[in-house]
Amino acid sequence: MAAQRALLLLGFLLFRGLLSEAAKILTVSLVGGSHYLLMDQVSQILQTHGHNVTLFQQQGLSLISDFKEEKKPYQVIKWLPPETFKEEFTKRFDLLVEEALHGRGTFEHFLKFMEQLGIQCSHLLRRKDIIDSLKDENFELLVLESFDYCPFLIAEKLGKTFVSILPSSFGTVDIGLPSPISYIPVYGSLLTDRMDFWGRMKNLKNFLAFSMKQRQIHSQYDNTLREHFPEGSRPVLSHLLLKAELWFVNSDFAFDFARPLLPNTVYIGGLMVKPIKSVPQDLETFIAKFGDSGFILVALGSMVNTYQTHEILKEMNSAFAHLPQGVIWRYKHSHWPKDVQLAANVKIVDWLPQSDLLAHPKIRLFVNHGGQNSIMEAIQHGVPMVGIPLFGDQPENLLRVEAKNFGVTVLLKQLKAETLTLKMKQVIEDKRYKSAAMAASVIRSSHPLSPSQRLVGWIDHILQTGDGAHLKPYAFQQSWYEQYLLDVFLFLLGITLPFMWLCGRLLCMVARWLCGSRKLKQT
Repeated sequence: MAAQRALLLLGFLLFRGLLSEAAKILTVSLVGGSHYLLMDQVSQILQTHGHNVTLFQQQGLSLISDFKEEKKPYQVIKWLPPETFKEEFTKRFDLLVEEALHGRGTFEHFLKFMEQLGIQCSHLLRRKDIIDSLKDENFELLVLESFDYCPFLIAEKLGKTFVSILPSSFGTVDIGLPSPISYIPVYGSLLTDRMDFWGRMKNLKNFLAFSMKQRQIHSQYDNTLREHFPEGSRPVLSHLLLKAELWFVNSDFAFDFARPLLPNTVYIGGLMVKPIKSVPQDLETFIAKFGDSGFILVALGSMVNTYQTHEILKEMNSAFAHLPQGVIWRYKHSHWPKDVQLAANVKIVDWLPQSDLLAHPKIRLFVNHGGQNSIMEAIQHGVPMVGIPLFGDQPENLLRVEAKNFGVTVLLKQLKAETLTLKMKQVIEDKRYKSAAMAASVIRSSHPLSPSQRLVGWIDHILQTGDGAHLKPYAFQQSWYEQYLLDVFLFLLGITLPFMWLCGRLLCMVARWLCGSRKLKQT
């Protein structure tokens, strides 16, 4: 029986190989940090599955303080922005993060950062040598990351079919999905899908505000569009988003609130999860010291080493000292403040194998910043969480963590040793959190296909069919007033109002006639 299954599997793989020949694919990553790490993983997966992949990468602004270049299995084309721009970009990004960490983050700070991405795009599109070399490669498909809109303008310049990856959950950009305001929380509203009357009122208000903010964000690319696209054929950014043949979403049913999806929308959350390996011996020795109490993993993202404040480190270190568990904390030794005595049960490391530690049988809790990739890894291994959101989409992500009962959130402005200790003990000791996390792990891991298989399978589908028009509703080609039936309502109103006016006139005439008849009888 096993031999028959093996032959069937071999036959399927051979048949699939005949159907999907190697294609030339360009992946585009113009933002660093976790955005680059996700696109690197996508590029490696597609290369491993037989495609010829080239990653077009912005260099010099990695947004990761300890980023290390490694040899890649795919080809890389790098572009280096001008030095003067790099200085201004770094200054704006530092301000954005530092203000957020001190509770002073505003939409205006984010808008200034997006303005820098628009300027970066102009610098790139001026490089005719780079754009022409990309055209000469004659790629069959582009895979774009959607935090920055410049990759969409590159696709427009090259005139190529493209698919897009949403690095976060839904809501950060409008990709054309049906979004009933009654139960789909608008990004930034900090609402769940279970809204009472006032919640729905708040969601409506946030919907109107979000629409205005989206237009403001898009306007940061107006100068780029004017400079690089002739009048009369300038693309509209909101329309470019709808041109994507597929939208891959870095999330999962286990994490997101249930909502309507279109056929061209595919969950690939968990793409960053790697095969489990043994934990390094020094960490295993440390974990063993705490016996059945187990250990807590702490990883607050790649930028904490640069931006974290001294006071927050002291409070966290003090909170960990009150726990019976060991604590493995990813934090650079060279950045640790010399006047803070590290708690006896805490081990700080410059780097750690996050997936391997999350899969360890003695892990009790994961303290993280609410990054999408970290949450997906925690769900994969059924580990409850305490989240400390720093900025961006992290508060929204951790709202879902709380709503799904995977863990709790501690805001930076409320981060005191006593509060953090109580929250960590709450999640470790109340078994409901672990049960909910394990239930989510079952949902995530029981999909018929893995995230990698979904990614590759759907990209092969687009390559074989030529485009994804059959996956997109005709609504994408309709005007906004047609989609919302405003023309139909206006027509019906145009018919109804004259009819009602005519009925009113007739009633008045009948009423006058009746009144006249009564007067005649009385006389």
